[in-house]
Amino acid sequence: MSEFDAIVIGAGNGGLTAAAALQRGGAKTLLLERHNIPGGCATSFVRGEFEFEVALHQLSGLGTEDKPFIMRKVFNELGVMDKVEFVQEGELYRMIVVDEFDITLPASWSGIRNTLIENFPQEEEGVVGFMELCEQVTMESFMGLPQARKMNSEKMLNTNCKNYVKYGLRDAKSVLDEFFDDEQIKTLLAAYWCYLGMPPKDCNFCDLAVMLYAYGVFKPWHIKGGSQALSSALLESFLEAGGEVRFNCSVDAITTDQSGEKPKVTGVVTENGDSISCSQIISNASSVVTFGDLLDTPVLPSGISQDFKSRDLGTSAFCLYLGIDCTPEKLGIKNASTFISNTMDEELMHDTMSTMNPPVATMLTCYNVDDPSFAPPGKSQLSLLCLQYGSVWEDVPVEDYAETKYHFAEHLIEQAEQVFPGIRDHIEEVEVATPLTMMRYLNTPGGAIYGFQQNPEDGPLHRERYDQVSGLHLAGSWQGMGGFQPTYMVGVSTAKAVLKKVRQNKTTQESEAEVANV
Repeated sequence: MSEFDAIVIGAGNGGLTAAAALQRGGAKTLLLERHNIPGGCATSFVRGEFEFEVALHQLSGLGTEDKPFIMRKVFNELGVMDKVEFVQEGELYRMIVVDEFDITLPASWSGIRNTLIENFPQEEEGVVGFMELCEQVTMESFMGLPQARKMNSEKMLNTNCKNYVKYGLRDAKSVLDEFFDDEQIKTLLAAYWCYLGMPPKDCNFCDLAVMLYAYGVFKPWHIKGGSQALSSALLESFLEAGGEVRFNCSVDAITTDQSGEKPKVTGVVTENGDSISCSQIISNASSVVTFGDLLDTPVLPSGISQDFKSRDLGTSAFCLYLGIDCTPEKLGIKNASTFISNTMDEELMHDTMSTMNPPVATMLTCYNVDDPSFAPPGKSQLSLLCLQYGSVWEDVPVEDYAETKYHFAEHLIEQAEQVFPGIRDHIEEVEVATPLTMMRYLNTPGGAIYGFQQNPEDGPLHRERYDQVSGLHLAGSWQGMGGFQPTYMVGVSTAKAVLKKVRQNKTTQESEAEVANV
């Protein structure tokens, strides 16, 4: 008999929610994590007096108490809503394109509409139509589409998801072009493409529409104490339900029985040489690592190799963490999230991500605007981020790495100081993370933070989930969208599917035992 009903590899967002959902659902679960703390991207680190948030900029999908959205329900089911405190941000974002425009969008759907019409009165008809479309596509994505897919009904899809069918899978740029003439409003509304990693011409409109609507209606949030607080709460809930976790314990191999038509999971072997048996495994590691490095089959299962060849690695990021010796107000920072760009050319922004050229677009995050407790009294912490592909940094000679990363960090400070002069004079602590840092800590190819490129061809509607190995499941961004809400959700949905299999196995075993006793 197996030692565990299920094993979860990796305590990132998807792994933590999967483990908590499994254990709370009655499956005896073991969580294995190669690092000494849970979280993956959802973690923090300390430098001097500052505890820096690693990756979360804005949490979507939570909603307010009087208007709750899906993540509030998920976190309630996982038993963590009473363990963490969420902080609502006052604005969606401020976007500044130097010498072009400087506009702040409020965290209000009607407020966004009014702000857009005020700044672009000639585009009023397009604003109204575009925002109605975003709402319709979002509702159809969350309600009509899942039902149509479950019933495998094209008729239901065309009846209940008319806007999704017409617009959802078009590229975001073409839809923006259809509704607007002014390039500034298109750039302003497309700012969230950096949360997808692909420019508007290469990402699905539905992804951009859902983000705009979800943040506008259900508000952007962050977590008091940072995303590490939520990771720790998920782990606590898992342990309270009777789960077992082992830190500093990476997996060397996923073992399988290869005597049937396709391999079947039998357990794992840890780096310490321990063999642990189970029939269901959820891997929060990348699909490349899971199938290429961990699976014990002599060759990749049929279809996996071809699938990998047809995809491109997604972007990584260059992050600069700054401990500042003054308040945000002294620097003129009034919003938690600010997009700063020297151009409205998204193609140039994306092309620059593949070079060591100075970034033309940077995101500045300052939680202290809405939560003064996020830094010592009278101080603040900032993060400056630009997207960048990992391959650029893999060519940097080891002896030049430190000098190169701090030289590149200067570019981000220079760009931020175009809008907030004086940042450099107030820096008390500095830490830099390159794509190689992401590669080392996340154990992802190229340090990718969103998995494979999030282009239209790689959406969940176009690719089937991997089922080439019986009992092996993935929970993370490598078979769906990246970001916090999507990875939290995929962990739960994967766990629910596994729970059905665990219960079926237990029923079968009980029936076999009854027959044997007779």
